[in-house]
Amino acid sequence: MGAPGKTCYVVEAGTMAYARALELQLSISAAKKNGLVPDVLLLLEHPPTITLGRSGKWHNLLVPDEVLQRRGVTRYETDRGGDITFHGPGQLVGYPILKLEGGERDVHGYMRNLEETLIRALARFGVEAFRLEKLTGVWTTQGKIAAMGVHISRWITRHGFALNVTTDLSYFDLIRPCGLEGKGVASVAGILGRPVELGAVAAAVAQEFGIVFGRAMTPAALEMLQEEAAAFAPGAPGPALEEVRRR
Repeated sequence: MGAPGKTCYVVEAGTMAYARALELQLSISAAKKNGLVPDVLLLLEHPPTITLGRSGKWHNLLVPDEVLQRRGVTRYETDRGGDITFHGPGQLVGYPILKLEGGERDVHGYMRNLEETLIRALARFGVEAFRLEKLTGVWTTQGKIAAMGVHISRWITRHGFALNVTTDLSYFDLIRPCGLEGKGVASVAGILGRPVELGAVAAAVAQEFGIVFGRAMTPAALEMLQEEAAAFAPGAPGPALEEVRRR
């Protein structure tokens, strides 16, 4: 932690399909490797989507594809760390695309800083959150409130965190979240017993992110970022984005 240093764009992208968000991350990451864009924190929501990380197993999906279809849920295999998780409306998804330098080049330290960012942001709303030893993510006495999974290549980060704000937690009944037995899930609204504006939580997360990571957080429009990264947009999704075909 420290005084703000490098510029980091904060881009609030609204609702974006998972495939599109991954393509955007890949293009920004490629541009960063060529030194063409600042650090970026993408903040957005996804339509109902189940994703599986590199260490995950599909046996942690507890229902057949027909149930997913009825509920309008898509599923993807992706290149982040971690197991299975759910993304959907009312969940704040954060994708930091940072170039880690110097003492930042510590994967464990990076994950702890992501957790710290969310713990501090949640405290602003009166939600007491904490870590559990040997378990990545952010927890409350009512269950896990934020899941995490990242990808780091040449010390440039992708993927990130998913914080349940007003999420319909019944979707988590479709999976064994993060492959863990007997661990519940929670949301900010559920804990507080009242509605919470996703935009207010996004603003708190962005502010705490700047403090924890020592970045000067600068609002930026999605259109501007897309223009800056357009030259590096992938022609088509590759192994990092493989939609699992329904059988």
